[in-house]
Amino acid sequence: MTPEAAARLVLPLAAGDSAGANARSTGDDALALLGGKGASLVRLVAAGVPVPDGFVITTDAFRAVLAADGLDRNVAAILAHRPPDRAAARIRELFLEARLPAAVETAVTTAYRELGRPRVAVRSSATAEDLPGLSFAGQQDTLLNVTGASALLDAVRRCWASLWSARAVGYRAEHQVADDDLALAVVVQRMVDAEAAGVLFTADPVTGDGSMITVESAWGLGEAVVSGIVTPDRFRIAADDHRVLESTVAEKTVMTVRTRGGTTERPVPAARRTRPSLEPAQARRLAALGARVAELDGHPVDIEWARVGDELAVLQARPITAGARPDPWNDSRAVSCLWTRGNVGEAIPDVMTPATWCLVREFLADAMPTSSVPPYVAFGIVGGRLYLNLSMAASIARCAGVGERLFRRLTHEVFGRLPDDLPIPYLPLPPTRVIRLVVPVALSMTVHARRDIRRLPDYLADHPAHCRRLRERIAAVDDPTELARLWTEVIHPEFHAATGMLTAATRSDGPVLVTLRRSLQRAVGLEDTERLLAGLGGTDGELASLGPLVGLERLADGDLDVEGFRDRYGHRGPHEFEISVPRPAEDPAWIERTVAEQRAADYSVSELLRRQERARADAWARFSREHPHRVASVRNKIEKWTQISRRREEARSEVVRFFWVLRAFWVRAGELSGIGDDVFAHDWNEVVALLGGRPLQERELRDRQRAFRAYSALPAYPSVIMGRFDPFAWAADPDRPLAVFVEGADHDRDHGRSAGADHGAGGSATVTGFAGSGGVVEGVVRVLESTDQSAELESGEVLVTNVTNVGWTPLFPRVRAVITDVGAPLSHAAIVARELGIPAVVGCGDATRVLRTGDRVRVDGTHGTVELLDRVG
Repeated sequence: MTPEAAARLVLPLAAGDSAGANARSTGDDALALLGGKGASLVRLVAAGVPVPDGFVITTDAFRAVLAADGLDRNVAAILAHRPPDRAAARIRELFLEARLPAAVETAVTTAYRELGRPRVAVRSSATAEDLPGLSFAGQQDTLLNVTGASALLDAVRRCWASLWSARAVGYRAEHQVADDDLALAVVVQRMVDAEAAGVLFTADPVTGDGSMITVESAWGLGEAVVSGIVTPDRFRIAADDHRVLESTVAEKTVMTVRTRGGTTERPVPAARRTRPSLEPAQARRLAALGARVAELDGHPVDIEWARVGDELAVLQARPITAGARPDPWNDSRAVSCLWTRGNVGEAIPDVMTPATWCLVREFLADAMPTSSVPPYVAFGIVGGRLYLNLSMAASIARCAGVGERLFRRLTHEVFGRLPDDLPIPYLPLPPTRVIRLVVPVALSMTVHARRDIRRLPDYLADHPAHCRRLRERIAAVDDPTELARLWTEVIHPEFHAATGMLTAATRSDGPVLVTLRRSLQRAVGLEDTERLLAGLGGTDGELASLGPLVGLERLADGDLDVEGFRDRYGHRGPHEFEISVPRPAEDPAWIERTVAEQRAADYSVSELLRRQERARADAWARFSREHPHRVASVRNKIEKWTQISRRREEARSEVVRFFWVLRAFWVRAGELSGIGDDVFAHDWNEVVALLGGRPLQERELRDRQRAFRAYSALPAYPSVIMGRFDPFAWAADPDRPLAVFVEGADHDRDHGRSAGADHGAGGSATVTGFAGSGGVVEGVVRVLESTDQSAELESGEVLVTNVTNVGWTPLFPRVRAVITDVGAPLSHAAIVARELGIPAVVGCGDATRVLRTGDRVRVDGTHGTVELLDRVG
């Protein structure tokens, strides 16, 4: 190696020699040599920004290690002949075992000696990371408080190896970053013994608003803030004059501190927990420093900073990616929690567009205001799909004195089964803070719910016509400014009113059913309990979930015309909350095709309902003979449950109807702004801005559309997720779990199969789930991924699918039984199957993996089991 080449292996952050000065360009050469983080830091040092002293181990050193002992050839061979996840694991091993060429080792140890052999922070700096439009934050390793030359060399190897973590590989694949010629630099900096530290966003991390700077701060090292284990103090600061507009001092219960050779978490002393970790004057200085960094970099930045006494230092700076949040498609990466698709997964089963997610987020915030304690969320988006955060719910319940056993029992029939051996990770919520936040909101909700429930009958009666008038009004608007005003003054407020009505209609429905079911099971057994609880729709299909099915039969029989069907039921469908998807009423071909199938069917929906009504009457007769003294009491309770259910289903139907109004607004906005269907890649704030003349951000648009397509191409995720979840790494695993994913677990052994299927000898299996609808039948399986495959379903088959919603209802009368991966006794599949007298086993976890089209099974909907009788082939 020539002296010139050796001089490029390690370069100082501070100016001082010709090699370092030569690297301090701002072009592609600096990025290729120093990586994103390194190039940013040398630029900041050159501009006089306070940055801890240190050096960069350049990508030349990385390539020298690759070339030594044929490591580059081994890596290429592994990539060519192994699946991505297994290739990544083997490449990591090779780097951890790699021999460093003498020139590289000498350059690193010399630079460390010249720095004074201090404790250092070692951070990766990839050539593809921290670029505008991409956020590789957290994809490679950071190691803190490293001491000694030997430990430093090991830390550098770990950083290089982290380039091949499953998470990093999956992220590069998602963003189409090639693995070939990828290189990694490593930044080594003097460790700052921070009194306080945190993060700073020069644009709001949620909304992307550039008029506001957000600073988060906590005691100790910044890792506690970055990892989300502490609730930080928060400052919102005006970007123009750096005035502190809002400050919140949190109760900071934990801090990250240095230990020998590393870091650990320790409790914050009681006297410091509610003291501000940053003074207002320091926050203003920090905001000015952040603004300067953003100006130097030419884009909004996310900064990690530290404070020692009154001195501030920038540890690293990254671009804030499109969408402003660290990962706008995956909240599971923020902090380790327990997530579930139960209940919400059937309502919104698909990956959501940004337009739909912004509406669902507001809808759930209205419906569940007592279920979130910042910075943690009660619900989130995981790989683009909606999940509820059971860690949040369990943590709030614990603060209210509800133990884990009771919590599991209460959530069992609403959200689905959790494996007994799956622990719930609790969040660090101080009970006093929870009570202070939750109790006033709960009292206010109760007052509003009582008001809304009185208004609900009139609201439900008037709402269909009102929505039709709103859609007509939207279609008639020709001026973009007028459409924006209509959103602000009419549509958006009425959206919140609609969600308030559904919230009022659904308060307490779950506990009523759970209590009633258990009482009846003790008195009359499982089968008659299901019969007594059926009949919600009567023989005329009054239940809103049955409406489209009954309406189709009436349309096929000539008792209802097409316009009447469109007006009454045309808003309901398999993707009814996704506003980018046309409603059935907008698709005449769908109505025509579905009516033709109805006319050719060998079943009668009305007869199924009458048959179930007769079975219910027989169950009542038996109950009256055996428990005559309880008839009046139980009849009143069932009638109450029937009314609650009908009211809930009708309110939900009307909220879905309003989503048709919302779709009409987005469609018209796309027409008036000239961007067409691209409008669905924007939230409502952005749509209003576009209508006001803001130019289209084409790069941001393409990034979002690419991410949406990538996530949509993946199979449905597990029903339960614990920890940080990478959808791409999971999908690449041929043995991926469908029921329960636990970060770092051996799923085949621990959780993934035990939740749903008991695999016996000779390939036999018993799939278990919830008893959704009673009865025992045998039949041949048909596995469907979506309603688009409905033509494949033969009459009399057993339908097996991941999840169902009202869009699947027209298929139910064709089948002998229904089996789903996702669901619980309150789920759509269970309710509709009970009304039609069709056995159903729901919430099985992995029925779609265990069962295949053509298998013969025995479905016991009374006990929640599916027995494989004969395997196809």
